[in-house]
Amino acid sequence: MTTKHCIPALPQNHQAWRKTAIPFLFLLLGVVFSTWAARIPAIRDQLQLDAATLALVLLCGGIGAVGSFPLAAWINGHYGARHSSLYAGLVLLLSLPLLALAPGLWTLMAVCTLYGAASSCFDVAINALGAQAEREAGRPIMSMLHGWFCVGTFSGALIASAVAGLGVAPLWHFLLAAALLVWPLYASCQALPDDRPQYDPQRQLFALPHGHLVVLGVIAFCGAIVEGSVADWSGIYMKDHIGASDGATPLAYAAFAGMMLVMRMVGDGLKARYDARRVVSIGTLVATGGMVLAVTAQGMTPAILGFAIAGAGVAAVFPFVFSAAGRHGSTALAAVATLGYSGSLIGPPVFGFLAHGWGLQAALALLGALCLAMALSSRRAQWLQ
Repeated sequence: MTTKHCIPALPQNHQAWRKTAIPFLFLLLGVVFSTWAARIPAIRDQLQLDAATLALVLLCGGIGAVGSFPLAAWINGHYGARHSSLYAGLVLLLSLPLLALAPGLWTLMAVCTLYGAASSCFDVAINALGAQAEREAGRPIMSMLHGWFCVGTFSGALIASAVAGLGVAPLWHFLLAAALLVWPLYASCQALPDDRPQYDPQRQLFALPHGHLVVLGVIAFCGAIVEGSVADWSGIYMKDHIGASDGATPLAYAAFAGMMLVMRMVGDGLKARYDARRVVSIGTLVATGGMVLAVTAQGMTPAILGFAIAGAGVAAVFPFVFSAAGRHGSTALAAVATLGYSGSLIGPPVFGFLAHGWGLQAALALLGALCLAMALSSRRAQWLQ
């Protein structure tokens, strides 16, 4: 089934969009992700939620993300990754201001489920585009594409810090972000070559890793917990434990995302010089030290530094693990991705429940333990090369 009429091809004088289309789509996902994450403290205060209740809201986002895998597979199979990116991206941008408009807990939970589903479908579609571009390029580019995601998260967090410091309400912030991104989203999808959807009704929609892939799945699972929890809770930690202002609370995640960006831009070079297993192992060990620094910090500067070190350490996890799994076929990649998204589902809510019961520092200490677990697991990942 094809829908070529939905997105007409660009004229030749607009083909410059084609070179930047896929990197921009990764950047867009990062901007939306960090825009929402950076304003979570404001949304929490606006609705007067405690840590456990906020954890339930984030759990809904994870349920939407993991539960939408069959939908993502169906959309990609019927319409192709290009059209799927547009459709899921439009819903993602629509869900952003709806998060700020939610008048109560139940509405926020419903919208967060929609946001999680849209972000998951969009993520699957743009990674499919990236995998195709990597095959056509004949060289590794996935780390660079994930680096553009970090460009989005870093810039989105810095913008959120400035906007929050000016006292702008989340609703107007989210509306402006969505309005500025909607046309570039359409133009980027329009610029891409029309793909040929290949729908297989026998295709497995859910897959779990087996054999040596289990170790890669465990690393992806732990990495998703760390990244998701830092994104959703670092601002809360900075505000409640460190005592940072509304404008300064997003800086922890900005530092985390900024160092992830730097490391992912050099990640392909490090992989070529050393093997991926060594880079991931040493990096996650460094991330353990960063989380220890963040946990023990008594001021804003060392806390931000700790999150920055942690971001640098975990930067290589997803690009290298997904690249290793992808070499063994789409089913292997889907299996590892499913377990990774399950970490996104479980991580932030569990962090919230731990923070509610034992405190924010104990919850952050668990993230440090997970970084150490990734360092040990990567030494046994024979397929991580």
